[in-house]
Amino acid sequence: MQSSKYNYTVPQPKTVRVIINTDAKCEADDQYAIVHALLTPKFDIKGIIGAHFGTHRNDHSMQESYDEVVKVLELMDLQDEVEVYKGATKAFASETEPEMSEGAELIVREAMKDDPRPLYVTFQGPITDMAAAYMANPEIVGRCTAIWIGGGSWPEGGWEFNMSNDVHAANVIFKSGLDLWLVPRNTYSTMRVGLAELQAKVEPYGEIGAYLFRQLVEFNEHMGENLRWPLGESWCLGDSPTVGLMMDSEEFSYDQVPAPLVGQDLRFTHRQPNRPIRVYHRVDVRFILEDFFCKMQLNYS
Repeated sequence: MQSSKYNYTVPQPKTVRVIINTDAKCEADDQYAIVHALLTPKFDIKGIIGAHFGTHRNDHSMQESYDEVVKVLELMDLQDEVEVYKGATKAFASETEPEMSEGAELIVREAMKDDPRPLYVTFQGPITDMAAAYMANPEIVGRCTAIWIGGGSWPEGGWEFNMSNDVHAANVIFKSGLDLWLVPRNTYSTMRVGLAELQAKVEPYGEIGAYLFRQLVEFNEHMGENLRWPLGESWCLGDSPTVGLMMDSEEFSYDQVPAPLVGQDLRFTHRQPNRPIRVYHRVDVRFILEDFFCKMQLNYS
């Protein structure tokens, strides 16, 4: 969405359609990627979907994500400009038992539109709603690209939160013909920032900047008794590569490989005759973070 705060415009043919799927209340970094996307003129955002994040905390995680997205939009005064949709309430029971949702219906509807601009659907949590959309209408193949922050370190895999929240949906996607850009844990974990940096470059800028910083610090303090994570004075803005890759796909930062499958142990198995997917082995951390910091400053100074 274009903003008068920028001394440049993005030519309309270079804009892209975007649907954001986010487990926004899972912890504290989804909100940064959402705000960054909303401040990016290249993006024509068609909706934001609240995603579930499993049942480890409660059985209404999707509603928590939905409510958090609404709160972010209100703090940015964008509640009347961007629609919010509900995703699936839980993971697939099996690879043949999807839960259709408002979010999945949005994906199908937007993918089937006659619009020459690319459609990207970003996943900052499980890929449940993309799998449901595909199963409802396989004709969306070739009409959209899914960008997923998910999967253990490539190529072995292993435990990773987003993948763990719907293994069946992941395998539906891997077996499909959908265009997929996968950003695994060893890549997205490089998006490190310090809390002091966030205090200096995010907190001063508007109600949304103050909220982004405060909610992350509160989560950090709430989890303080956990000796493994978080680390106390640093964070990983691991969902933000979705924004950077839609701005610049970093043509030399990925491998094109056959889609794997994933087991219940979350380890990848290879050598299946699946179609190729992109697997990113690096992202430009400087570009992504500095673009976000500058957009916050330009819009909220």
